Amino acid sequence: MSMESGALVGQSFEVKRLRSEDVEQMEELNALFGDVFEDPDSYHAHPPQRAYLERWLAKDHVFALVACDGAGQITGGLVAYELEKFEQRRSEVYIYDLAVREHARRRGVATELIEALRGLARARGAWVVFVQADHGDDPAIALYTKLGVREDVLHFDIPVNGGEPR
Repeated sequence: MSMESGALVGQSFEVKRLRSEDVEQMEELNALFGDVFEDPDSYHAHPPQRAYLERWLAKDHVFALVACDGAGQITGGLVAYELEKFEQRRSEVYIYDLAVREHARRRGVATELIEALRGLARARGAWVVFVQADHGDDPAIALYTKLGVREDVLHFDIPVNGGEPR
């Protein structure tokens, strides 16, 4: 399913939402996250089985988007989740991971991924898309500042099994 098209210098790319039949591309996206974030333990050490990814990708509140170049190679992607709210009948969409391969950065890939997500969020009736950035990640902070309003918050990981969160 083609959603958006953008342009890399000298080539084009297509943004696609992954669904249950796109497990191989989800596995590629997972590998891309591990490589770009330099975190192989989180993304490569215990990959989910195919059946798990098929069920996960079939969920309407899960958004896995990829940007593919003209050769069909994944140059970037994002994973986001729709969070239904209780205080009003509305939802928010949280961008959990967003990464673009180094050779494709600063060419509109991340912006196009977010724009495609905004369209999906709007279609589901969400009122906002939100994302967090780490201090010192200046390119991400610049991108998100260009697209939205900054809120400075604190983030806490609370372990569920005692000890340190993984």
